[in-house]
Amino acid sequence: MSYRIRRIVPHVVLLVYVVIVLYPLLFVINASLKNNSEITTNPWGLPQQWYFENYTNALSNALFGRYFLNSLYISATATVLTILLSTALAFALTRMRFRRPGQLVYGFLLLSLLIPPASLLIPLYIMVKDVGLYNTPFALIVPYTTFGLPLTVFIIAAFLKSIPRELEEAGVVDGLSIYGVLGRVVIPLTMPTLVTVFILNFINHWNEFIMANLFLSTQQLRTLPVAIVAFADQFNMNYGALTASITISIVPVIIIYALLQKKIIEGVAAGSIKG
Repeated sequence: MSYRIRRIVPHVVLLVYVVIVLYPLLFVINASLKNNSEITTNPWGLPQQWYFENYTNALSNALFGRYFLNSLYISATATVLTILLSTALAFALTRMRFRRPGQLVYGFLLLSLLIPPASLLIPLYIMVKDVGLYNTPFALIVPYTTFGLPLTVFIIAAFLKSIPRELEEAGVVDGLSIYGVLGRVVIPLTMPTLVTVFILNFINHWNEFIMANLFLSTQQLRTLPVAIVAFADQFNMNYGALTASITISIVPVIIIYALLQKKIIEGVAAGSIKG
């Protein structure tokens, strides 16, 4: 194989991969701008006339604005709690002197990664009802935070082990308390990794369906994945409004990726070098 062909092949493979990834997204966005009859008669072509009423119907008539805010509130709150608790726990496990209990806690966290969340749904459902969280936003925020802790602690702890202790000791010499060292030395150094785990957790919470469908019974509290399924059942022939609602659910993830892509790349690169 000549040198020129070896250079072209990776680009062709990447181009095919990009088309495979982007095509479903572009198809949904394209369909969301057509009326129902045009989607069925001309599913592959561009809209002959922009039909923005699909978004109006999704946001006003179908209450997707409310469902969007529900998903945003629950996902953001659970993600922030996961990051705060994981950072403090990872710092304690990697820096403080309680080796055996610390190793035991760390071992339990890693062991919990082997347990599929679906196998815990029934006991979790009973616990959520017993403590009075059923049909409240915290019926999802608490489980989301709990399930997000093991992997997040594992990633942050792996990065913290690569940070020289001398930096923290220098902070102590300058008069910082343990909380000052965590807030002014450790967290700034760990920021690319924190951004990466923030994205991972937020997307997991944003797309979660089973617990959201099981723990919330009131229509006003629905999250977007549950609302989209219910919307599809209720208006299974209104493809325009359905694709518009799916497009609305994708927008926050795209915005977060666009705003934080530099930090995500830094976090992945830091993990590959220091992990």
